[in-house]
Amino acid sequence: MPHAKLSAVCAWMLATGLVFLSACSTTTPDPTAAWSPNKIYAEAKDEVSLGAFDKAVALFEKLEGRAAGTPLAQQAQLDKAYAHYKAGEPVLAIATLDRFIKLHPASPALDYALYLKGIVNFNDDLGLFSSLTRQDLAERDQKAAKDSFESFKELVSRFPDSRYAPEASQRMNYIVNSLAQSEVHVARYYFERRAYLAAINRAQTAITDYQGVPALEEALFIMVKSYDALGMTALRDDTQRVLEKNYPQTPYLVQGFKSRNDPWWKIW
Repeated sequence: MPHAKLSAVCAWMLATGLVFLSACSTTTPDPTAAWSPNKIYAEAKDEVSLGAFDKAVALFEKLEGRAAGTPLAQQAQLDKAYAHYKAGEPVLAIATLDRFIKLHPASPALDYALYLKGIVNFNDDLGLFSSLTRQDLAERDQKAAKDSFESFKELVSRFPDSRYAPEASQRMNYIVNSLAQSEVHVARYYFERRAYLAAINRAQTAITDYQGVPALEEALFIMVKSYDALGMTALRDDTQRVLEKNYPQTPYLVQGFKSRNDPWWKIW
């Protein structure tokens, strides 16, 4: 009887082993196993051009391992971040870029890494850079805009001669304008609800924190109207003089608030 049980156990182990070996034998072979790093990179770039970003990411990851410690592996990491971005995976793109920036602080491609990080956080389909939408960045989440600004700022300050610096500066201006406009949106909201002191405070925040941006014209007008509503005529008149001095052709004093359907960035 013991021998019978032992035989049964052995038979079970043999059968299990055969199943395991059978499973291993059906594993799909890696078609890139014999490819050179350059071939993997070329194939990954082809997938990017075809819009197959998930396939491109997989190939770039293989290349990072195969060519570890080489400039090609660094390039693969940057291209993987771009593929994540184009695939609508900003969190993965930012994580990849942060890893690159940490591991390669002296890379000649560091300016591009900062630029791409700014682009990923920037709402690329809004405002100055698109005519396809009438919603401006000021009406959306501000954290991404601020993160984008910081990336562009670091790029411009550390690499002023970079080919990406001019566009980064332009986008920084857009973001600053948008953040100021965000404060003005809130100020107008309070004004329309007759919370005049709150409207004055938010308009004043925009004027204090942001200099020389288009949104300040409306901020001053909101203050003029709020002081008038509160019967504070001296402050109203002082603010109106500031408005007229800085914006001598302002339409606000004649036409009132601009239509909400006319985005602020169209004045550019």
